[in-house]
Amino acid sequence: MRTDNRLPRVLHILLHLDEIDEPVTSERMGEMFGMDASLVRRTMGGLRKHDLVTSTKGHGGGWHLQRPLSEISLMDVYIALGSPSVFAIGAPEPSSPCLLEHAASDATRAAMGAARQVFEKELGRVSVSDLARNAQI
Repeated sequence: MRTDNRLPRVLHILLHLDEIDEPVTSERMGEMFGMDASLVRRTMGGLRKHDLVTSTKGHGGGWHLQRPLSEISLMDVYIALGSPSVFAIGAPEPSSPCLLEHAASDATRAAMGAARQVFEKELGRVSVSDLARNAQI
């Protein structure tokens, strides 16, 4: 089963961007985090659209934070990544008139919706700067 590791990866990137006083190029980030520079650009471009980071072009340019990490919640980052699916479990639309199939799909969708609400509430409660503080333990 394929998992989406972008959220912790991007949080890691943001934490390091906060420690670096100069803009960081996609190439340098790629080297730092074991990613292709084009993937870095695509990912960071999504964060830029949500005003989490900004970039400068030309010599000495690169990516930097748009606002302090204390003002960026994990939920902000999750949304900027397109709110990826939390679970590999799916609940397809029933393919027959069978009421038992409908009940099974409805129950699965309801449970996944409730779990997603808890997940998103927790993400909204934590700022990226909280992660840095927790790493100091």
